[in-house]
Amino acid sequence: MTKTNTQTKSVQNFAIVGAGMAGIACARTLVQAGHRVTVFEKSKGASGRMSTRASSFGSFDHGAQYFTVRDDRFAQALATTPQICKPWSANAVRVLDAMGRVVEAARNTQDKHWVATPGMNALVKAWAQPLIQADAVHFESRVFKIERDTLHPELWQLHSEEPEGAQSVFSGFDQVLLAIPSDQAIDLLRNSNIKMEQAAALNKVQVAPCWTLMVAFPNAAQPGLITLGPQWNAARSVHHRVAWLARESSKPGRDHIERWTVQASAAWSQEHLEDAPERVQAKLIKAFSEITGIRATPAHAEVHRWRYAKTLQALGAPYMHSPKQGIGVCGDWCLGHRVEDAFISGLELALAVI
Repeated sequence: MTKTNTQTKSVQNFAIVGAGMAGIACARTLVQAGHRVTVFEKSKGASGRMSTRASSFGSFDHGAQYFTVRDDRFAQALATTPQICKPWSANAVRVLDAMGRVVEAARNTQDKHWVATPGMNALVKAWAQPLIQADAVHFESRVFKIERDTLHPELWQLHSEEPEGAQSVFSGFDQVLLAIPSDQAIDLLRNSNIKMEQAAALNKVQVAPCWTLMVAFPNAAQPGLITLGPQWNAARSVHHRVAWLARESSKPGRDHIERWTVQASAAWSQEHLEDAPERVQAKLIKAFSEITGIRATPAHAEVHRWRYAKTLQALGAPYMHSPKQGIGVCGDWCLGHRVEDAFISGLELALAVI
């Protein structure tokens, strides 16, 4: 009886803000350890920047384009969903000069490129599904304030904005873990009058934005053939507007219709951060044409702005956690900008608080 009571007392109730890779990795680890978890996500679904945009011509991975597997713990986690993760050859990623000419193949043969199927969001969605089925995830719920529980001051409560402007209060949490971009974490902590012990280190993190262009050419290709543009499927570019291009239809499990995702450079995205989407779209289509030689007008074109995309200055530690306050922070920006960095950050924060 005493043992059972001790185990019961050791179970903690965690609130996790953010349902991207870091947040879901953290949440599933805590649940596997026997704790209670509630995840709050401002978007309509789980994925974060591992996002996939649907269109009438097929999907676009308009966030993370692929992931690598360097850490054994990440490999073990991926092994639980072998039907989702597939290698992507990408025709050996090219490196382009400012004129769009191939300079060399990227020298990263030690890292195999992986993608989730049928879209990059499939992996996080699959890992989040048990949490969703347990009614442990609140979508379209933007947490804007954290404060001590009015009835139990040793616990936390969260104020959240729900759809159509409604507000809710969720109470009774032992700890609150933030799995969101560093700037958003800073703003939420500031709005909540919470100062973490490592706040100075958090303020030094720098994350650049990224404008992403998605274009489709449905009449350009037949199954198994490439009949439009370059004979490579992915490239890094030093063009002042464009940093990355990828032929979406070359990825396993995708529709064959010719589609490209183009990610702008960090510097250009920052310079044009507040530009109208129509203006950004026109400029990126022009750069895409210059780089690939594809002059045809796309049947489908749209852009998406990521305010927080590529980490320029990482935290330098896998997470931040104050046991005394019961507040923690994680995300890819703690270690870098890879999908794997987000997973490791969420995992290690969970292990630290267990």
